[in-house]
Amino acid sequence: MSGSHVEVRLERPARGTGPVRVLALHGLAASGTSWRAYAEHAAPAVELWTAELPWGTAGPTDWSRGGDPAEWIGSALAAVPGGADVVVAHSFSAVLAVQYLAGVPRGERPRALVVVSPFHRADPADFHWDDAAHYLGIFQEVFEEALRLHAVRELAPQMRRDMAVLVRDRVGPYGWLRFWESYLRTPSVDTRGLGLPVLVVAGEDDRFAPPRDAAALAAALPQGRLELLRGCGHFPMSERPRLFADTVHRLIAEHIAAPSAAATRAS
Repeated sequence: MSGSHVEVRLERPARGTGPVRVLALHGLAASGTSWRAYAEHAAPAVELWTAELPWGTAGPTDWSRGGDPAEWIGSALAAVPGGADVVVAHSFSAVLAVQYLAGVPRGERPRALVVVSPFHRADPADFHWDDAAHYLGIFQEVFEEALRLHAVRELAPQMRRDMAVLVRDRVGPYGWLRFWESYLRTPSVDTRGLGLPVLVVAGEDDRFAPPRDAAALAAALPQGRLELLRGCGHFPMSERPRLFADTVHRLIAEHIAAPSAAATRAS
C-alpha cells in the first residue's frame, strides 16, 4: 500500500546525546497535535516523532475504502530517519500497531511498544450484536471528548456537538467499518508472537475503550504490562500528561539500554 498519505515530523528533539527515538501515532480523526502535551513532559532523552496518518483530521476521505489500514503503520515506521526505538499508538492506531507488528519479522520491529486506550477482546464469542449498536451510538461522543480536550479555545456544548457531527460524517460509515473490522480481528492476532516489551496504558474512566480490553490485551502479550491511570478517560496523554510521560519513561529506562547513536537535527 502506498505511503503517500503518511507523513512524519520531528515534534521535539532530544536534549542531549544518544536519543531514544519515539514515534507517536494518533487515533481516528485526530492528528499529531494529540501528543503535544506529552512532548512537554517527555524525558530529555526522547526524540519525539509524530505521524500524520490517512485517518487523521487532514487525511484523504477515501482512505477507508480499500486495503488494510494496518499497512500504513509500516509506512510510518519506514519514514522515521534512523528507525524508531519505541512506538506509542493511541486507540484505533493502537489496534493497528499490534496487528501490524505481530506479523512482521523481529528485525523490522521497534524495541518496545506502548499502546494507549486499545480495543481488544480475547475470544470471538466476546462480541455480540449489541456491541455494534453500542459503538455506533457512541461514535460521535469520542470526537466530542477530543474537541473538549484539544480545541484551542473552549467551545460551547452545542458547538462542540455540531463540530463532532461534522467529524463523524467526514470519517463516514466506511471509516467506522474499518474501526469495527479491526476490533473484530483482535482475537485472531498472534499476540504470543509479539516478542517485545509492550506497555498497555488505559484510563480508569475510559467510556470508549473499556479498561477491561486493555487488561485482556496485556494478559495476552508475553511481555505485556498494564498501567491503569486514575483520573482520566480515553486520552491519558492529554488528560494526565506528566503521569503518562513518567509511565512511558519507566518502560524506556527498563528496556532501551542503548539508545539511537545520533540525534536528528531539527530543520
